[in-house]
Amino acid sequence: MTVTLQSIQEAQETIKGVAKKTPLIESPALGKTVGGEVYFKYENLQKTGSFKIRGAANKIAHLTAEEAERGVIAASAGNHAQGVALAATARGIKATIAMPETTPIAKISATKGYGGNVVLCGSSYDDAYAKAREIQKETNAVFAHPFDDEYVIAGQGTIALEILEDLPDADVVLVPVGGGGMISGIAAGLKLSNPKIKVIGVETVNVPSMKKSIEQGEIITVPAATTVAEGINVRTPGAITFEMVKKYVDEIVTVTEDEIANAMLYLMEKGKILAEGAGATPLAAVLADKVDCKGKKVVILVSGGNADINFIDRIINKALMNQGRRAEFRVVMHDRCGETEKLVKLITANNANILFITQTMYQSSLNINTQEMTLVLECSDMEHKRLIEQKILDAGYVINRYRK
Repeated sequence: MTVTLQSIQEAQETIKGVAKKTPLIESPALGKTVGGEVYFKYENLQKTGSFKIRGAANKIAHLTAEEAERGVIAASAGNHAQGVALAATARGIKATIAMPETTPIAKISATKGYGGNVVLCGSSYDDAYAKAREIQKETNAVFAHPFDDEYVIAGQGTIALEILEDLPDADVVLVPVGGGGMISGIAAGLKLSNPKIKVIGVETVNVPSMKKSIEQGEIITVPAATTVAEGINVRTPGAITFEMVKKYVDEIVTVTEDEIANAMLYLMEKGKILAEGAGATPLAAVLADKVDCKGKKVVILVSGGNADINFIDRIINKALMNQGRRAEFRVVMHDRCGETEKLVKLITANNANILFITQTMYQSSLNINTQEMTLVLECSDMEHKRLIEQKILDAGYVINRYRK
């Protein structure tokens, strides 16, 4: 099977009732900031919390009776697992999914809740993939690949059809890239309908496997790395997706971990939307000015919302620190009565809120008559943070090992 516009249209009919059409909503505030019209495609509101149900449902629907009897095995960083488990359970098929041990607890629990048997292995998708292939040999189950499969790709391509239904004159569509299944399907659906639409992929700079492969003209495996965007932590692109990305995708850009954290906070704060790291990468590229949006109609795909709640506070903290809205100061002062009160009054007089405070004289670098006070402050922005820093220095204090 070759992925065509017809196969994507057929997939749209096949998955009706399993996957739902997700909203495409304009963000006037972001559009004003970047000088264009910006729309969010909220796949985080999809069943199972991510786009993956589309491809999984299409794949499961096309299994023969004999294949269904053997059951399915899959490897996933979390979202494909839920899609396979839900689609397989709905058809009465046994599903086993190998997942990295680093997968957020929420994704593991959800996969089990949808009826999947979960096997944890290694720290990346590639480790889980190897384990899944091992299980496949032992059980003869059908392997449901998360991205390098024509039925899966066609299923993900249904997103393109929905975008065109709601915004037929879109100029640019930004899509996260891991193994390449989603961007292959979306790019094919868009380009085969309107070749003028520009499709831009976004990868984390920590795991730029598709970008590096395209640049070198062959599939390569990048070194193992950790990323907050665990959903696209794929070290080796697929063979099918590699060829499709070469054919249909205009450009791939990368974003840093800090940029992803900033985007996740933006979506929470401005859009009231919880996105996982992978789902926030397209917005990260826009906020970091890595994509030209001026005068264009831009669609930002939020691919999933299955974020690890236990990790969200770290993301928020990191983003607030990046923006200067949370800051740590280590201030060296005289160890005498009243010094703490003086410093606290200085800070509060300049409208900063103290979130955390501690003191110590147990530092080898300190003089015998000094102490170090560590303060974590809540500021308005980076300018306010710098103002507080200057006020502390102007008062005669020393800022020790100040962290920018």
